[in-house]
Amino acid sequence: MADLKAFEEELKKKNFRGYWQATQGDRSREPVATFEPYLWKGKDLYEAIDRAGTEVGLETSFRRVIQMKHPSLPGGTTHTLTLNLQMLKPGEHAAAHRHMAGAIRFITKGRGARLIVEGESFEIGEGDFATTPNWTWHDHVNESGETLMWLDVLDAPLVRLLQVDFHEPYKQDHQPVTRAEGTSFSELSPIRPSWVRQDSIQPPPFVYRWEETEKVLKTVGERPGDPYDGIFLRYANPLTGGPTLPTFNCAIQMLRPGEKTLSHRHTSSALYHVFRGKGSTTIGETRFDWEEGDSFVAPLWQYHRHENTHGQPAILFVMNDQPLMEALGFYREEGQK
Repeated sequence: MADLKAFEEELKKKNFRGYWQATQGDRSREPVATFEPYLWKGKDLYEAIDRAGTEVGLETSFRRVIQMKHPSLPGGTTHTLTLNLQMLKPGEHAAAHRHMAGAIRFITKGRGARLIVEGESFEIGEGDFATTPNWTWHDHVNESGETLMWLDVLDAPLVRLLQVDFHEPYKQDHQPVTRAEGTSFSELSPIRPSWVRQDSIQPPPFVYRWEETEKVLKTVGERPGDPYDGIFLRYANPLTGGPTLPTFNCAIQMLRPGEKTLSHRHTSSALYHVFRGKGSTTIGETRFDWEEGDSFVAPLWQYHRHENTHGQPAILFVMNDQPLMEALGFYREEGQK
């Protein structure tokens, strides 16, 4: 044994390591997340962003953002995704830039600001959902009389892990509007021009309107739904019908009054934001009671189930990295027996 320890010290000095030092035989194992379930209270979050609105101008930071940083991670809300809340006050313009990280916006408060992506201007309001796929120019302009707030979700932790964190400010503060309003919707509707390609890996920028989402929720709300997720609507890539972005999916989940889902787990991690209502989610052995404005995370490969014991539907905005896991062949899912 003394000879083995001396050998291991020699390996260490040369930046080697023996396989036997890290494993004890050919054992079975399952994924173990490096972070725990966690819940951020909306009351605390909105108090923080309101204070940032007073104390942090866009001349100090080109985006006024509060990040929901997981206490067990060096950065990010999960190991692949970052969840933020952004504020844009009346008269403000957040300068244009682009980056390798793909991003989405889910508007939680206000109406009338504009998101400009790749030369097209989109008006955004509460409940709307917008994508800014990676390496697309985008800026935000608020010429309305209302303060807007929205969730930002980016795959920035994944981009940093892969060490491809490109970021580029636009040569001017304002990105010119070069496409007529409604162009994307016209090009990506079921009746579309013949020149629109469908083989792009990255989806085009797009805005999904809340009135359309709400209409679908009402239409399918009487159906049985998914035993693990209730009524679950995915925001599909409008070009291909595939995932929202190549690295993560977004969805709207509705839990009807009295609904209790079965427990399951999967190798994708999920983030939830409570858009309407209240309820609870049990992750592992821990129950989290949530209400409108709260956000929480269910780490990969941990059993979780949802419950709405209240008299009104609960609506959750959901984000997960399932497309990434599927693309790599790593996705697994199982219900609790």
